[in-house]
Amino acid sequence: MKYVDEFRDGALARKLAAAIHAEVDRDRQYALMAFCGGHTHAVSRYGVTDLLPGNLQIIHGPGCPVCVLPIGRIDMAIRLALEADVTVLSYGDCLRVPASGGLSMQEAKARGADIRMLYSAADALALARRSPGRQVVFFAIGFETTTPPTALVIRQAKALGLDNFSVLCNHVLTPSAISSILESPEVRELGSLALDGFIGPAHVSTVIGTRPYRFFAEEYRKPVVIAGFEPLDVMQAVRMLVRQVNQGRAAVENEFTRAVTEDGNLKAQALVSEVFELRRSFEWRGLGVVPYSALRIRKSFAEFDAEGRFGLDYVRVPDNKACECGAILRGVKKPSECGIFGTACTPDNPMGSCMVSPEGACAAHYKFGRFRDLPVAAA
Repeated sequence: MKYVDEFRDGALARKLAAAIHAEVDRDRQYALMAFCGGHTHAVSRYGVTDLLPGNLQIIHGPGCPVCVLPIGRIDMAIRLALEADVTVLSYGDCLRVPASGGLSMQEAKARGADIRMLYSAADALALARRSPGRQVVFFAIGFETTTPPTALVIRQAKALGLDNFSVLCNHVLTPSAISSILESPEVRELGSLALDGFIGPAHVSTVIGTRPYRFFAEEYRKPVVIAGFEPLDVMQAVRMLVRQVNQGRAAVENEFTRAVTEDGNLKAQALVSEVFELRRSFEWRGLGVVPYSALRIRKSFAEFDAEGRFGLDYVRVPDNKACECGAILRGVKKPSECGIFGTACTPDNPMGSCMVSPEGACAAHYKFGRFRDLPVAAA
């Protein structure tokens, strides 16, 4: 397939791997964080780490929107569906995230809650229009990539005068999470690691552009390279980061030039700004409470805010003590270092959110990389 196969070419991958091996300094360690669930999936699926030098580590960060949702936010949706007798819609992976009391949205659905899977925000609006006598709530999640579609349906609902449609907003912001990884005292207390640079997210950057990452290069001296989702994209970004680290530079570079610009999608940014504003604080799984790291619906669209309409309060719920998802999201532990990985916790029976989404580090490692943790049989 044109423009895809070229970025999965095995011969080119081997040449690029040889170039990376030639450029790394054997006397030092490299720790690069991939801040995108799509990169986590690509690295695991195509065995990128097998092609890299042993002293170069790709660490998977909190770039999976399903993974970073705290239990308390899932509980809000479940309470709404079970107690307020409304229809709750969300993306498929959200329905399987474990919540309190052994429930998930999927389990709540089995108990009679009207919870449904959708493919786009437009599906929720369409259902509300078809069912004027039924309250429909869209459980919206995601980073900057999925925020514009949510803003669009809220604006459309207002134009249509719909009084049975609202949004439970869980949209979060990538730069705030990167800042938390780098500086938050709470995150450091939970475990931290030395990072040499970031492989910047692809889809997020098509919306926000490369400009927001300058802060991390200038203030923290951490290079950032925006990369596409294909394996050769990731490998080229690794090579660009290795060069910066070797040269003592810290700049924002764009490998994904075929889709990402410096300014991003200005029209999408304006739409988001019209409908949303910053929350003062928001809890992330693994990162704790991160100031100004999420969005809420503006007062001018308050009638479409499900939290206000149904009087929902957020209640913090601790994670499963046996699950290391929080530490994995921070990059301080690998999936295989969790005591229940691959045993009590599998994609068919997830105990934590990192095992739910294909973009989660645990799910990706279980499917594509678990064999690397098995002992080699004696000849």
